[in-house]
Amino acid sequence: MRPHPWPTLPWALVLLLGLQPRGLEARAHRPKDPEFQEAYFEQLLDHFNFERFGNKTFLQRFLLTEKFWKRGEGPIFFYTGNEGDVWSFANNSGFILELAAQQGALVVFAEHRYYGKSLPFGERSTWRGYTELLTVEQALADFAGLLRALRRELEAPDAPAIAFGGSYGGMLSAYLRIKYPHLVAGALAASAPVVSAAGLGDPYQFFQDVSADFQGQSPECARAVQDAFRQIRDLFQQGAPHVVSQEFGTCQPLSGPKDLNQLFGFARNAFTVLAMMDYPYATDFVGHLPAHPVQVGCSQLLSESSRITGLRSLAGLVYNSSGTEPCYDIYLQYQACADPTGCGLGSDAKAWDYQACTEINLTFSSNNVSDLFPELPFTEAQRQQYCLDTWGVWPRQDWLQTSFGGGRVRGLPRPTTLPPSISDITAASNIIFSNGDLDPWARGGIQSNLSTSVLAITIRGGAHHLDLRASHPDDPASVVEARRLEAALIGKWVEAARPTGLRG
Repeated sequence: MRPHPWPTLPWALVLLLGLQPRGLEARAHRPKDPEFQEAYFEQLLDHFNFERFGNKTFLQRFLLTEKFWKRGEGPIFFYTGNEGDVWSFANNSGFILELAAQQGALVVFAEHRYYGKSLPFGERSTWRGYTELLTVEQALADFAGLLRALRRELEAPDAPAIAFGGSYGGMLSAYLRIKYPHLVAGALAASAPVVSAAGLGDPYQFFQDVSADFQGQSPECARAVQDAFRQIRDLFQQGAPHVVSQEFGTCQPLSGPKDLNQLFGFARNAFTVLAMMDYPYATDFVGHLPAHPVQVGCSQLLSESSRITGLRSLAGLVYNSSGTEPCYDIYLQYQACADPTGCGLGSDAKAWDYQACTEINLTFSSNNVSDLFPELPFTEAQRQQYCLDTWGVWPRQDWLQTSFGGGRVRGLPRPTTLPPSISDITAASNIIFSNGDLDPWARGGIQSNLSTSVLAITIRGGAHHLDLRASHPDDPASVVEARRLEAALIGKWVEAARPTGLRG
């Protein structure tokens, strides 16, 4: 395998001045145009091996705005990009921009290698045999190298940096603080599932918490969900899958167990998206969704005379938000992968599938006992076989625990609700772990304080990293207070990190 022959270029290949946000995400509620510039950084292919790739490089994309920056005084706010196009995160993380305006910060959104346009081997990057450099550690080293280069090029060697991230990006922001504390003074890790992704916790927790969001709407909604899935199974067992095809509206006729499992996964994924994106206002982050999509989904389900037709209507919020799709292509619109919560589609989905086959552990199952969904197991043995067949790799289930765990925090009791390898972080400091109680990822993260500076914030009525989004008139009071606390803590960290002569 040979690397893509990128030419040797300076660190900032090109600045596309005045480039405007694109796509659905551009319509998200956010502050006035932050005037992002899009640039590319000549990044090392392999930070940890001097022989195979030597000093070969690829082009890593990042976004930067100096609109709010007070040179010589303001900090650097650095978003650790996750599994997708960096513009999507920049256009849906308005709190960072609001805070930058308050604190005079330079803002950087760095794209994760193998995602968006940061492709080490071009279009071949997510082909089997080209993915070996897609690891958490390589991504963190990318961020560290980019941050050092920006400080040097912008002549801001002493500017304190704060890492920000949501979901997997939140994991990375926390890990960046843990691994490179000399480069970042603190981290806001929003909805970061560091516990579950490390292979710890209850494998049934995730879909139990998705179910809880719908059960919280009404007992009728919960019963209707179970009735719909039961009726589908009964019709298959009765030899009438064509009735399911007609009522649910699939593009192809359904037949055997394979189609049944695919349909169940397709439908369950719709509930997952609605629960994660259960914001109090309409969003375009993961497709176009209405305000309070869980409530709307329940209403759609209960409004139909047939439960299967009602399930079709609920799924349409995710798979047919435009209202123009005549039917569901359940194999094209949803592709099963090593992440039962969904990988998405396209090149980014393949990259995430690979990560879920190596370091990121997401062996979640539904059982129709503790949750509302059909029994769809995804065990470690199933994951291992899938990953071997798909990518030729064997997952390392304990690696995140080894790489980012630690010893007990001295002088403080160990939280009884957390595994020792997560609660015992001796070197960590200045990290905020925030979670919304509506988010099914919340219980896979840190939910209690680990020390006096590794803190947990719970946002009542909050969905997936709601606190990173821009302020909105319909925000619950809990997220307003959470952002206020986060801003105060970050301001404190920035001040403490300044050289002595520059402190206020």
